[in-house]
Amino acid sequence: MLKRTGAYTIEFENQPVIAGWGSVAGKKEAEGPLKKYFDKIIYDSYDGCDTFEQAESMFQGEALEKALERSKTHANEVDCVFAGDLLNQCIGSSFGLMKFGIPYLGQYGACSTMAQSLIMAAAAVESGGAEISACVTSSHFASAERQYRFPLEYGGVRTPTAQWTVTGAGSCILKSLKKGICVARATVGRIVDLGVSDANNMGAAMAPAAAQTLECYLEDTKTSPEDYDMIITGDLGEVGSKSLYDLLERDGINIRKQHNDCGLMIFERSNQDVHSGGSGCGCAASVLCSKIMDDFQNGIVQNILFMATGALMSPTSSGQGANIPSIAHLVNIKIK
Repeated sequence: MLKRTGAYTIEFENQPVIAGWGSVAGKKEAEGPLKKYFDKIIYDSYDGCDTFEQAESMFQGEALEKALERSKTHANEVDCVFAGDLLNQCIGSSFGLMKFGIPYLGQYGACSTMAQSLIMAAAAVESGGAEISACVTSSHFASAERQYRFPLEYGGVRTPTAQWTVTGAGSCILKSLKKGICVARATVGRIVDLGVSDANNMGAAMAPAAAQTLECYLEDTKTSPEDYDMIITGDLGEVGSKSLYDLLERDGINIRKQHNDCGLMIFERSNQDVHSGGSGCGCAASVLCSKIMDDFQNGIVQNILFMATGALMSPTSSGQGANIPSIAHLVNIKIK
């Protein structure tokens, strides 16, 4: 059953197991250092469809299919799927998962959606409301640029603090099993707004939320960064990661040895023009469901903190001059 620990953290006493996972990545992502870890690489940005948005829906379905295959599960055995993306009304998820016929609950946490969906899927299994649950998250560079910034045809100049939205998706299948890679704890973040309004500086907007959530988790669980093999953020990039270090060290917490960021892991910034690093729902999702899960299988890590961060903006709010509030959700994933 679910148990509250401290002010903000949930413990999963039965610790649902991630029984299967699947990842999909695009052409640019395959040119980075994680190519060999992705289950499927889509070299056509349209994935055989008419639009980028339709392609993103395909990514979700393909990631879920691989997760089902790896967990030896049929779609009709899954009790519910929690899924989200960056598109208006989460059409990447609803259109992409419709064919599976699985009871569906749409999620939106901006780029924190993978952590949010994983928490919800684990809670469904832990509570007994589902025997098997799934989570899926995706993003697409071209569809995100069109929605949040400028269509690619404009040829807009990107600032040094800008990040490259990852074209990719990730999916997990959760079951109640005695052994495996499990979800042990989770901290649901609170919305933070420190006045950042630059849509091309997502790292600065999201770092305060990441710092707050991590500090809450460490306080609630009475643990320290040294207790974990890795502390992985979703898509802070270079700017956001440096800001996170500064914010935490101001409070006496140093995570430099344990920390890595999915937005820095997925691209080779020395020869890929991604400026501050990767971002997007698909960034944390595809890295978690490829490299990180592979590290678990190979015994490289046994106990990590996975913390995806999201900028809670929209084209409407940005157009009206509003600040960019942020959120960060944390999941403790370990071997049991």
